[in-house]
Amino acid sequence: MKKRWAGRRSIDRLGALLSLAGLAALVYLPFVVFKANRIVPGDARSLLEILPLSAVAGCYAVLGLVAATALGVGSARMRLAAALIGVAAVTLTIGAAADALTPLGNKVVRVSPGVSFWVLLVCLGLMATDAITRLRPGPGVRVLFLVLFAALVGATLASGILDHLSVMREYDVNASRFALEARQHVLLALGSVSAAVIVAVPIGILCHRIPRLRAGTLGSLNLIQTIPSIALFGILMVPLGALAAAAPFVTELGIRGIGAAPAVLALFLYSLLPVVANTIVGLGRVSPATVDAARGMGLTNWQILTDVELILAFPVILTGIRIVLVQNIGLATVAALIGAGGFGVFVFQGINQTAIDLVLLGALPIVALGFSCAVLLDALVEAINRSAR
Repeated sequence: MKKRWAGRRSIDRLGALLSLAGLAALVYLPFVVFKANRIVPGDARSLLEILPLSAVAGCYAVLGLVAATALGVGSARMRLAAALIGVAAVTLTIGAAADALTPLGNKVVRVSPGVSFWVLLVCLGLMATDAITRLRPGPGVRVLFLVLFAALVGATLASGILDHLSVMREYDVNASRFALEARQHVLLALGSVSAAVIVAVPIGILCHRIPRLRAGTLGSLNLIQTIPSIALFGILMVPLGALAAAAPFVTELGIRGIGAAPAVLALFLYSLLPVVANTIVGLGRVSPATVDAARGMGLTNWQILTDVELILAFPVILTGIRIVLVQNIGLATVAALIGAGGFGVFVFQGINQTAIDLVLLGALPIVALGFSCAVLLDALVEAINRSAR
């Protein structure tokens, strides 16, 4: 009985779930979708319909080894290596499938990843994330993982392996605009967060020092959070448009009823609550004994605030900044609807044209940007906390 129980416990539950999901995706779901052009409905196809049997068997063999590792191997390093090998195999396979389905010199055909591809990628990503969590890497190692992953993705895209995929075809068509919209998206997110930090931190300090202001301030900022983003953009367009009409010189500063001005202002308003709240919480966690000791050393109130309280509260404040930065990277997508630009331009153009690959051209960089910022700022918060301890 003991041996049987030990054998049962040796199977990793998460690995079993991911393996079953991956197997079901390979068996029942299409791996690619073929379109004669970007408008017509797609034709779902499995790997066996596209690639030679030897290539399909090789891919299945690699994924089988990855599944075996997920089920029975406890080493986090081996699980991470297996997940990355699986990602490489799936990536090479989708590139080979796109090459096989695209006639030589044809620029009209579209080959998109099917549901099976995305399910496998998610399963492998979860396996890799679980392995990294088990390794418990420090902040520096996590940043190194992120840099290496970004380098691998960049090298893969630069190699041309995926050039025949439809999302890369959409990139080729929009390459001249992509860098411009990427810059605009980053400016919208970072600009609004920077302005919010400049305003919200002093408000948080004031609410910490004068507690009776806290409820009213947080309540007002919380009310802004309840307004849907597209509604807030629309509300702000009216006064800014009236201001631009009444004072023409304002338009020279870029302030208009549409465009970046209402988008930045809306994102700025959304950013206030998390930063103010975290500033209050961070300052509230500073030990009164520490403040008394600083005062006993002869420090002025301003010196205590800047050299003691804000330094100790900084990790909590930075956590609030991380929340609003990731939030604004996502919300900046909607700003494209009012002419503010950014990756949302591709997302909404793709929706209007029923071109899912154009949607992905805008959506995938948004996800990557938000994830990267979250990893970097989380690592910075942890590094500061470790340094403080």
